Amino acid sequence: MASRPTAPVPRPLSPHLTIWKWRVHMAVSILHRATGQALAFGAVLIFAWWLAALASGPSYYRLFLDLIMSPVGVLVGFGLTWSLFQHMGSGLRHFIMDSGEGYDLVTSRRTALATFAFSTIATLAFWAWILLGKGY
Repeated sequence: MASRPTAPVPRPLSPHLTIWKWRVHMAVSILHRATGQALAFGAVLIFAWWLAALASGPSYYRLFLDLIMSPVGVLVGFGLTWSLFQHMGSGLRHFIMDSGEGYDLVTSRRTALATFAFSTIATLAFWAWILLGKGY
């Protein structure tokens, strides 16, 4: 029977975040996951709250609308809208990359930056449309 070694065998360390330089590609990848979670949680929470307020009568529904249209509610809505557009832009980027295009560093960096530009512009345009009264 073979005996076990008493000293631990040195094992290679896998790369971790302190080794890699932060690049826009990493940020888009991490934000894609984070925005997906935020959208799932936020959508379920707000939809359930809306349904409960609707079922509870006009006074509770008015309270829901007042809170949703308050500055904090608009800020949460703004954040969820940005998450939606960021997740959408990142998903389209990954869809293109799944076809085998855009893997070179220059194109990958440009498309990653484009997701941030798209999400910011689309969010500002959407909320301008909502807050200027055209969304009602």
